Amino acid sequence: MRHFAFLFLSIFIGVCPAFAARIKDVTLVQGGRDNQLVGYGLVVGLANRGDNKSEPAKTAVQNMLKRFGIDVSEMKFDTVAAVMVTADIQAFARSGTRIDVTVSAVGEAKTLQGGVLLQTPLLGADDTVYAVAQGPIAVGGFFEGTGGVGGASVQKNHPTVGIISGGALVEREIPATVVRDNNVELLMLNPDYASAARFAQAINQEFPQSAIAKNAGSVDVAVPDDFKGYEVNFIARLGAIEVEPDVPARVVINERTGTIVATSNVRISTVALSHGSVTINIAKNPIISQPNPFTQRAIGGNVVNPNDPLNPKDGLLALNGAGTIVTNTTQTDVKEERSKMGVLEDNPTIQQVASALNALGLTTRDMMAIFQSMKRAGALQAELIMN
Repeated sequence: MRHFAFLFLSIFIGVCPAFAARIKDVTLVQGGRDNQLVGYGLVVGLANRGDNKSEPAKTAVQNMLKRFGIDVSEMKFDTVAAVMVTADIQAFARSGTRIDVTVSAVGEAKTLQGGVLLQTPLLGADDTVYAVAQGPIAVGGFFEGTGGVGGASVQKNHPTVGIISGGALVEREIPATVVRDNNVELLMLNPDYASAARFAQAINQEFPQSAIAKNAGSVDVAVPDDFKGYEVNFIARLGAIEVEPDVPARVVINERTGTIVATSNVRISTVALSHGSVTINIAKNPIISQPNPFTQRAIGGNVVNPNDPLNPKDGLLALNGAGTIVTNTTQTDVKEERSKMGVLEDNPTIQQVASALNALGLTTRDMMAIFQSMKRAGALQAELIMN
């Protein structure tokens, strides 16, 4: 686990104190967002890996065949799978353009490898069809074997999910308006008051008296007279302006993966810390006593002749041979690691914090506990987020 601590240190040493980003990389233009589409369809050609016992899949296949004048009541459906098809349609996507789709099995199909998606309408939140998907599915995995009781199988990745690049044709355009009342509104990807003020200031340096920060999440920009009728050129110029966003002091901990990420603005007040851990290991070891063959068993303190069905003296039933005896021994090991007291000076940089924690020989899990304790003590001057 100590290699995680080294990773923690190496990440923070490489943190730059500041950087400039283009406005187009950290904002969205109001009215120019993507929209989500979803549809229910069928995948065919699955080579006995489909939804043979799925009633919705059977009904869908029968309804589809009826469109072609074929009425089928009895047939196998193990080559067909019911799927959900999802896609994101970009703003300003014109009729006839293609978008990528994701296909996911919803029934008992083991894999979608080699399957072909039949024509599937994709609907928006308003139940309107905006695109139609169809085509062969690319699956980044496979499933082989019989499975079940006594069977063997092998699986790689998630074979029940695949994609079709350019698999949907846009049939209906989604209206999008980015300029309202001669204004363009920029939405911050990471809302922050300081960042919004800096964005407005940087835009005003390029286009004087045109931008104002409305709140922590948006900046209003008036289109200059020189760009009226050329709003696309103006938005392109806005996106190319570089500005330094403000980064809040924040420590994010993911306990499931052992990941710790902290921003460069994290500061810690003077604090002394000591961290130790106790490891308790309890193990049960079976001890088996196996007697020699043809050994007579003693009952009630008397040796019983195994040839006599009944001991005439004690009236006890004789058992052939001595039995195997199994006893358990429990071993408990308690190990307490020696801890060292360390002192972190007032308001160190994140590099100094990482160096001090690594000097104590801590694991990532130890660091998680220390950051939480620092937060409770009021010494961690940053937001702590646990995932």
